[in-house]
Amino acid sequence: MTQLTETLTVWAPSGIQIAYLVAAACFIIGLKKMGSPVTARQGNVIGAIGMLLAVLATLIDRHILSYSMIGVGLVIGSVVGVWIAKAVAMTDMPQMVGLLNGLGGLASTLVASGEYWHTVSHGLPLSTTAVISIAASILVGNITFTGSMVAFAKLQGIMSGAPIRFALQQQLNIVLLVVWAIGSILVVINPADLAGFAGINVISLLLGVLFVIPIGGGDMPVVISLLNSLSGIAAGATGFVVMNNVLIISGALVGASGLILTQIMCKAMNRTLPSVLFSGFGTDGGAGTEAGSGTLNKTVRQIDPEECAMMLGYARSVVIVPGYGMAVAQAQHVVRELADTLERKGVEVRYAIHPVAGRMPGHMNVLLAEANVPYTQLCDMDDINPQFENTDVALVIGANDVVNPAARHDRQSPIYGMPILEVDRAKHTVVIKRGMSAGFSGVENELFYKEKTMMLFGSAKDAINRLVNEVKQL
Repeated sequence: MTQLTETLTVWAPSGIQIAYLVAAACFIIGLKKMGSPVTARQGNVIGAIGMLLAVLATLIDRHILSYSMIGVGLVIGSVVGVWIAKAVAMTDMPQMVGLLNGLGGLASTLVASGEYWHTVSHGLPLSTTAVISIAASILVGNITFTGSMVAFAKLQGIMSGAPIRFALQQQLNIVLLVVWAIGSILVVINPADLAGFAGINVISLLLGVLFVIPIGGGDMPVVISLLNSLSGIAAGATGFVVMNNVLIISGALVGASGLILTQIMCKAMNRTLPSVLFSGFGTDGGAGTEAGSGTLNKTVRQIDPEECAMMLGYARSVVIVPGYGMAVAQAQHVVRELADTLERKGVEVRYAIHPVAGRMPGHMNVLLAEANVPYTQLCDMDDINPQFENTDVALVIGANDVVNPAARHDRQSPIYGMPILEVDRAKHTVVIKRGMSAGFSGVENELFYKEKTMMLFGSAKDAINRLVNEVKQL
């Protein structure tokens, strides 16, 4: 028995590192598979298996001090997680993602702070590398936490989605960063400086708030993606603090993939990251901004469900363009029912997905996947745009800014140059919307007044239900 114990003691560290290596491989493979809707679920499962393996390996590590506390945290976290998964509606998923990003950053800060306190309180030495890693983890983790809380509040409607700006705001940020750097240097010189450690914590928390409040609601998809990247960077920095290889690798993967996604979001909006962070795009909260040319014909053409159903039922091809209005109405299931009904009548149905439609990256893909829409019917913006000219009907459900033709020609429009879904090139365009309000960016949509555009006013779910019933009777 003694020999077995000694053998396990010798081989356990190597076994843990091997488990970490396998877990890291699962993360990489899972992340690769999540790059396509077809293999995304499989990638999610592989990533989850890798995380389970990493957690189990960590739990058998001899550095674990209290399994009872871990058990309590596991039970509480599991209960809260299950409750959130069941209680949060799909329309609230963007703010949920923002909240989880923030909690990830907070977790990194707490681990780094705990390691610092445990070492200092026991009078143990802290190397310069360890203190720098702790400071970096605290900076990124706290910025992620408070920044994500502000993003959550904006998306939830707790605070206005409009940018909050004041005089010398950027100068204040620079001063705070300089003070934080000085405080961090003092802690590196004297790791036992508790006042300095508390100071860099407070400053980094404040920086997170100041980082997000000047960003307009129209840029929230980019902000969520960036905060997700920061949560990964914070986790990677914490991995260096506790010398955990799998945490370093997973944090680097999340950080890198988040930055790539952020760049994709910026490209989809024809924006640079600095302009997203500092320009205050989307200030009107949907009040509406006139087109720059001032020559927009304000004639609106309405259509009733019966006429729209006939147009759809006798079309050869229909492209459905989902937007946030579909998410708010929880209409994805009836949209799928409408598509199935049209297909049974020989109509070709596809879905056009804009990268920044909704309130978070991939928002429309998630909703349509929930309704079991076939992945083969989902078309990216670059693939579907050349096909709109041969499309009989483009059915826009709650989308707004991502279909605004002003982005192509109106140089005075704030969204000029943003790639859009060119639904106005279809033979007919039907827009389902509650009213004529502007999009989340606050820019009025000239699509509503186009000669080939017809407005079907009402809740997306109610309107689609009526269309389904009418199409079935054709």
